[in-house]
Amino acid sequence: MQLGVCYYPEHWPRAQWAEDARRMHAMGIRVVRIAEFAWSVIEAEPGVFTWDWLDAAVETLHAAGLGVVMCTPTATPPKWLVDRMPDMVAIDLQGRPRGFGSRRHYCFSHAGYRAESRRISRAVAERYGQHPAVVAWQTDNEYGCHDTVLSLSESARLGFRRWLAARYTTIDALNDAWGTVFWSQVYRSFDEIDLPALTVTEAHPAHRLDWRRFASDEVVAFNREQVAILRALSPGRPVSHNFMGFFTEFDHHDVAADLDIATWDSYPLGFTQMFFLSAEEKARWARTGHPDIPSFHHDLYRGMCRDGRWWVMEQQPGPVNWAHWNPAPHDGTVRLWTWQAFAHGAEVVSYFRWRQAPFAQEQMHTGLLRPDSSEDQGALEAAQVGAELAALTERGVLTNAPRLPVRPDVALVFDYDALWMAQIQPQGADFNPLELSFRAYSGLRQLGLDVDIVGPRAGTGGAPDLSGYRLIVLPAALHVGAALQAALTTAAASGAQIVLGPRAGSKSVNLSFPTPHRHARESGHPRFETSVAGVGPRVRGGDGGVGDDGWGALVPPGPLAALAGVQVTRVASLPPGVVEPVALDNAAATATATVTVTVTRWREDLALHGAEALASFADGRPALTRNGPVRYLAGWLDAAGWQAVFAGAAADAGLAVEPLPDGLRISRAGGLTLAFNFSDLALDWTPTPIATPVLGGAHLPPRAMAIWQA
Repeated sequence: MQLGVCYYPEHWPRAQWAEDARRMHAMGIRVVRIAEFAWSVIEAEPGVFTWDWLDAAVETLHAAGLGVVMCTPTATPPKWLVDRMPDMVAIDLQGRPRGFGSRRHYCFSHAGYRAESRRISRAVAERYGQHPAVVAWQTDNEYGCHDTVLSLSESARLGFRRWLAARYTTIDALNDAWGTVFWSQVYRSFDEIDLPALTVTEAHPAHRLDWRRFASDEVVAFNREQVAILRALSPGRPVSHNFMGFFTEFDHHDVAADLDIATWDSYPLGFTQMFFLSAEEKARWARTGHPDIPSFHHDLYRGMCRDGRWWVMEQQPGPVNWAHWNPAPHDGTVRLWTWQAFAHGAEVVSYFRWRQAPFAQEQMHTGLLRPDSSEDQGALEAAQVGAELAALTERGVLTNAPRLPVRPDVALVFDYDALWMAQIQPQGADFNPLELSFRAYSGLRQLGLDVDIVGPRAGTGGAPDLSGYRLIVLPAALHVGAALQAALTTAAASGAQIVLGPRAGSKSVNLSFPTPHRHARESGHPRFETSVAGVGPRVRGGDGGVGDDGWGALVPPGPLAALAGVQVTRVASLPPGVVEPVALDNAAATATATVTVTVTRWREDLALHGAEALASFADGRPALTRNGPVRYLAGWLDAAGWQAVFAGAAADAGLAVEPLPDGLRISRAGGLTLAFNFSDLALDWTPTPIATPVLGGAHLPPRAMAIWQA
């Protein structure tokens, strides 16, 4: 386990670099990311490369004992390139070009820019691919940031038509799959199809869904081109990309399938302020971030790459510049975030950035150092973690293994494709499938359970490996392909408990109801993904239609009906202020046998076909059902409701749960138990069975942590 930092030598006098590198190493930092925004400095004129400054920077860092993560600089194409190819820029959803003057001003579909991306990536890889300082690579930077996945460019329009032709083969097949007979939208050829934007009212949902899939596949193909170059010219060095938090505009599983390491950029305070938390939660967690925001993403990205390799590439060290409000973290919180990442299996936690810039767009974004090179609070806490890592390694508590092994008994299935379905047709303004997934995850963590977040299919397109999990949760699985259906069936037969959230299995692969007509035509329709060449979709074997086992496949929950033993007969989105109380058995309770929880936003009416009702709405209709090991939720539960449902399922799975005090989170990894107090109050906690404290102890002041060894 190592610390890292993001460094921009081009921002600082060359005479300062050696002292910076010395101070980094003294602080415990061992990995430095550079050059992701340096294209115009590397190649100030077309074909004229200036390498001396970057050569010197690499040598300086190497001499100080630091490894380098070298980046392809394609997130910031220079002005001369935009002037030469003005149509390379993306076009936003209002039809306006994304102009030069910031970053990410390119369209993933533009063939000319793709060629330039390969050219500059090859040049950097040829220069540094064999350098002993380079320990890893990063492709581009934060794909899709600033809403740049979807583009209305001519390149995207033509690319989408090619993608559709490869997917459907004939225009009749597309018309049938989409249901274009509605509103007289029938097409005569693929050349008639435009991008589904700037329409009078909402565009066809199947059209929009396929556009999302196409745009995602363009990101996959763009990344794949760079990965191929890096593998050829820098063999043996892992390739990564830095994903973002709460970002779902492309399928990260598909991109990560080509990587060795999934990394992400962790900004807990910014995410707390910018996303779906309530005003009360935003205030409550303003200076620590919601405790489950970092860990949700840690577990998500740990599940992306082979062997579970993942890093934090950018860790917030202080106030950021981009949220609506940018508070400073409480003292101790940067240390807490760093150790929390290691507890979830991170190999590297890298801070953004080394020194705060006194100019340009990010001058209000703190670094480890202030602009005058004095140490900010984040530097003090990074140095503390560096010293703790060294001390625990010397004592034998930590080994030389790159990360702590994490082996949860609980899996949460997270499917980008299903999220797009709910985003396209939410049926209620506040039905946010990403929030639904996060709330379910948070409920598990508040019970002291460790969680793997897994994709809906294996990297080869086959069934995901759900073996070994004792509890499997699908909070927002609107579409379930045949591969996932088979894996769930096998898991249930093996005794795993399964919890299905509302709307599970309610949509076909083309975002229609799984009716008999659509079932007959789609049950043989496989799910598709990007071809190996990155040009068009290919068949992803077995992950497709809506199932074919009797009546249950033809109505929601579609292919899951037989497992769940229910039929959804009606759905309703609930306006704000409409609350449905539900009394649930409380397996985690210490005093009462039941707990009254609330359903808001969404509820369903269920007909039981083999399942039993475990809880009901006030009108007597089932709110929670069980069919053997499978539970089905008919509504959007509050936090207490999620915990009660999971406590019951965990008890049936033979898993011990421990409802944690507010703000406390625990993790178990590599024979260690780690506890983190995010709250404003001192807490006392010890693991069961009793273990030996190796850092801190049972008394946890605010923003403190402790580690025990079994």
